[in-house]
Amino acid sequence: MASKLQPIRGTRDLLPEDCRAHARVEEACRSVAERYGYGEIRTPILELTPVFSRSLGDATDVVQKEMYTFEDRGGESVTMRPENTASVARAVLSNGLLNEMPLKLHYAGPMFRYERPQKGRYRQFHQIGVELYGVPEPAGDVEVIAMGADVLAELGLLEQTRLEINTLGDAESRVRYRDALVAFLRERQEGLSEDSKDRLERNPMRVLDSKDAGDQALVADAPSIFEHLTDEARAFFDAVQDGLTALGVDHKVNPRIVRGLDYYCHTAFEFITENLGAQGTVIGGGRYDGLMEQMGGPALPGVGWAGGIERLAMLAAGGVEARRPVAIVPLGEEAEKRALVMAHDLRRQGHVIELGYRGNLKRRMQRANKVHASHAVIMGDDELARGIVTLRDLDSGEQAELSIDSVSEGLPVHG
Repeated sequence: MASKLQPIRGTRDLLPEDCRAHARVEEACRSVAERYGYGEIRTPILELTPVFSRSLGDATDVVQKEMYTFEDRGGESVTMRPENTASVARAVLSNGLLNEMPLKLHYAGPMFRYERPQKGRYRQFHQIGVELYGVPEPAGDVEVIAMGADVLAELGLLEQTRLEINTLGDAESRVRYRDALVAFLRERQEGLSEDSKDRLERNPMRVLDSKDAGDQALVADAPSIFEHLTDEARAFFDAVQDGLTALGVDHKVNPRIVRGLDYYCHTAFEFITENLGAQGTVIGGGRYDGLMEQMGGPALPGVGWAGGIERLAMLAAGGVEARRPVAIVPLGEEAEKRALVMAHDLRRQGHVIELGYRGNLKRRMQRANKVHASHAVIMGDDELARGIVTLRDLDSGEQAELSIDSVSEGLPVHG
């Protein structure tokens, strides 16, 4: 009888095929990041709650509605990380890395948010990401955006996405723009959705990226931040665009890309696809020069991005094929003993080996076909007495006798 126990809603088991797809995304990020000189970091899944409430802000939807927060047995309030930027910033402070600037880090791992599950969105989800600290120049923004494009190219997905960027300006620009935006929205407050009315009080910039159709129509005529940029902020954004153009990274400006937190500044960007329905952003990021200071550290510029592994894996064309094994098919007591040793030796040489535990020739060959083996090494006691085995190509059906000591030479080169 099948068990009634099921995964928690919004979570799922990653079966071998899923794990191969996830590993492909993670390896693409790791490979690109290493070429840019970024080292890998792994932070704990559990953090003290202030790591996120202090960085994300008590008034945000993430902190108010989406975090998995509980009191542990020691009486501490702990949270399962909803994102990794704050965790990495905490790790930089905790491990005394402030003197190692510029600091280049990349990561992969699970995050947790209590959201309504839908295609490409889970309550336990996985992200790749990069963080660059200690670089205030626009070149830092250009570098991390180019890395995102390179990761997508590594996965064969760059042509399925478009890069949209915006500027959030510097502190003075944001104050000017916030005042103008709030004045505009207050005159139209009655037409806003309930969520946007709430955001108008707590986080007015977030009204601009509302998914509500009525909100979208209302903010279509909202003032643009470009009308309120300081000369310095405009020059910064121009330099980012010039750098992307020089690298051949196609992009377009979208003034509706915003970040609701005060520590974000200057560049915000998203790689977006039309092939995943509503969940179109596969990589998103920006500059967050005020984060470290908000977490109790010194003023330290930062810029980075995170990408959804589930979404990238879904977007990748086709599955990730496992390497085809070679089946060893022993027939007889002595052959069973020799097969065990042969399988061990061939695995050490890098081959994927399928060795059955029981069954006659027919059943073992059925198993070989089920696991999509490329070849079968058939060995009976009589053949072993002559020091030979039979190697059968399971695609063509051709077979040949080989010396038992030269089996590896007849197998396909492993990759």
